[in-house]
Amino acid sequence: MNISRCWILPPSFISRQSRSCFQDYSLAKGELKFRGELVEPRAIKKTALFTVEGEKDDICAVGQTLAAQELCSGIRPYRKRHHMQPGVGHFGVFSGKKWEGQIYPLLKNTILASD
Repeated sequence: MNISRCWILPPSFISRQSRSCFQDYSLAKGELKFRGELVEPRAIKKTALFTVEGEKDDICAVGQTLAAQELCSGIRPYRKRHHMQPGVGHFGVFSGKKWEGQIYPLLKNTILASD
């Protein structure tokens, strides 16, 4: 599967969401709204959660994706998994050799285990 085909979003949307989540911390502060409704990550219950970070990420600081583990408090702990990938930056998390050989297999196993 070519993951780049899944990311067809207008640049203005990506910019607005990035600013809201990662600079204003609106999700973490419980202030993020979507279509006028408050987003409540604790309401998520029936799914697995796999978060991944790159050690050398210069866009999302280390710890930002890990925070989703706490925000999604409705998901049982055994259904949560976090992975810190050594030696990759922001784009290396979802592309390149480490994605293919180390991160993707973990994601795939998480998905298969959640069925």
